Amino acid sequence: MEKIKLFLVDDHKMIREGLKNFLGDHQDFEIVAEAENGEDCLNQLKEVSVDIVLTDLNMPIMDGLELIKKLKADHSEIKIIALTMMGESQHIKQMLAEGALGYLLKNCSEEELIQAIKSVYEGNTYYSPEVTNIILNNIRKVKPISTSKVVTEMPLTEREKEVLHLILKEQSNKEIADQLFVSVRTVDAHKRNLLDKTGSKNVAGLVLYAIDRQLFDDV
Repeated sequence: MEKIKLFLVDDHKMIREGLKNFLGDHQDFEIVAEAENGEDCLNQLKEVSVDIVLTDLNMPIMDGLELIKKLKADHSEIKIIALTMMGESQHIKQMLAEGALGYLLKNCSEEELIQAIKSVYEGNTYYSPEVTNIILNNIRKVKPISTSKVVTEMPLTEREKEVLHLILKEQSNKEIADQLFVSVRTVDAHKRNLLDKTGSKNVAGLVLYAIDRQLFDDV
């Protein structure tokens, strides 16, 4: 496997040094550059080739949100992972809406960080369990989905809408099956259809899809 080229962007030198010491020793990764803010990162990208930018959000001069906007406009081939202490749903939604394929909090394990980098490099998304829970908690008390609005956004059946509503309320497959008086296998089939119709890869994708299209009044 060709080494994954990483660019570390964080205004704290100790964080960058720690990431370099850990990731730089991994056989699958190569640290090609580091920067203390978004502007510094963009300037260095004129000279280096990068697969993934691993960036903090809160930085001086140019923060992570502005950086990702610039990267998507001028370096669309580069994938972005947010690694930050900022776990508020607003920041998560902003970064994912701008195109970040990964979002982890800095208290994540080394194993999880490795998994996230490899997953994003392969073209997938990766959101840590904490991030997914933050999003789910933000919409736990969702209102019933507006039928007319969903039909416009997604051609779903009435039962698929019911299943989606219960998924967003963090119901398990067994709980959904019991509530709708169907089998767990039927719920699995509905969930697969939802993933196919919305282009989502997982439950987190369904949640983000709903948030991005403002299907609910309280998200």
